[in-house]
Amino acid sequence: MKVLGLTGSIGMGKSSTAAMFRQLDVPVYDADAAVHAIYQKGGSAVVPLGQRFPDALVDGAIDRSVLRAQVLNNPEAMAELEAIVHPLVGQSQLEFRDTALAEGRPLVVLDVPLLFETSGDRRVDAIVVVSAPLAEQRARVLARPGMTESDFEAILAKQIPDAEKRARADFVISTAWGFDFTRDHVRIIVKLFNELETR
Repeated sequence: MKVLGLTGSIGMGKSSTAAMFRQLDVPVYDADAAVHAIYQKGGSAVVPLGQRFPDALVDGAIDRSVLRAQVLNNPEAMAELEAIVHPLVGQSQLEFRDTALAEGRPLVVLDVPLLFETSGDRRVDAIVVVSAPLAEQRARVLARPGMTESDFEAILAKQIPDAEKRARADFVISTAWGFDFTRDHVRIIVKLFNELETR
């Protein structure tokens, strides 16, 4: 089984690209969804995060907007958050891999926004970076509800620059040319890996 890391900076179209892999029957591990799950009532992160960030504990779950406000411009708090969350997400990722392996899947995709930042690139066979021009990225992000220019800049500051990600990628998909263009590249990548597995 080959493991493909899918990443890209905020607003680059990574979620849409991940959906295209799913449409081709490739299992996709969604790191953001995994975080959402452990933040929900009964989730494994609720108790430790509630102890460290009590204001973020609302009705038995972690309120992501409150938590984000507390850590976004506070490196020490962010480091504490990551120390709690990353091992829990890592465990869910291992379970995803084990399931796919048991099912005999030839290819899986790990959709991880901070793949390079968390050294996840060391645990995959190849990397796909989703990219778009800065002006388009900015327009997409600022169109999101509640997003401000300062929030956008703070998030970008936490992420490895797009140019560096592209330089470290095995495949780069530009989402600037529309869904059909992106979908064609996803098909080519899946076909390539399926053929490699049958050799």
